[in-house]
Amino acid sequence: MLAEIITIGDEILTGNIVDSNSAFIAGRLTERGYWVRRITTVGDDVGEVEKAVREALQRKPGVIVTSGGLGPTHDDVTMLGVARALGVELKLCEECLERIKEFYRLLHSKGLIDDPELNEARRKMAYLPEGATPLENREGAAPGAFIEHDGTKVFVLPGMPREMKSMLVREVLPRLGTKTFVQRKLLAEMTDESKLAPILRATLERFRVRIHSSPKGFGKYIGIIIFGESEEEVERARAFMESMGVRFTER
Repeated sequence: MLAEIITIGDEILTGNIVDSNSAFIAGRLTERGYWVRRITTVGDDVGEVEKAVREALQRKPGVIVTSGGLGPTHDDVTMLGVARALGVELKLCEECLERIKEFYRLLHSKGLIDDPELNEARRKMAYLPEGATPLENREGAAPGAFIEHDGTKVFVLPGMPREMKSMLVREVLPRLGTKTFVQRKLLAEMTDESKLAPILRATLERFRVRIHSSPKGFGKYIGIIIFGESEEEVERARAFMESMGVRFTER
């Protein structure tokens, strides 16, 4: 099953923050058996968000996860961009509005803000694409959204890492089933990646696995990660490479 990730934020494109969200999302999707085929980053522009989501939908992955652009400010336009890509309107989610009200009341009771009442900026966060299921945000104000479109599950998540991680674990992963992938991280005792290349090709031709290699510099180890649907298949691939003369240590 294929997956794509779209991160939204001018702060990423200007280099002011490092996009750690994509790495976290990709890791969790890989564990669930999804091949993340593309990670796209766009700025806080509704047209760019719409275009990125529309193009991803045309590739028909099983899952699309977006991160960022769900807050109350003018540049938080992800929900609108996603709605346009899906060909639907934004619609007020009354359930979301009540949760947002309660969130700001709680902040006020803790002395963190001076005004608990709804304003237009706060109310803006309660609008989701029509037909979307709201995703609960236990760490912040803005809800996420889940929409299934022509066989693709689209998840719209916030950009704050704490909020995104909580929502991914609690709201997204349970909707993806229980299938898991096996990963084996190894160090190949070889000093030249070009010598390893034909062995990797032969392994991939014989076994239902994927292999990632990352050299550590000439004269050092080569990092290897074997991905497979079962422990048995991963071990068979490893044993085959060992029969071809590769010596491994665990990492």
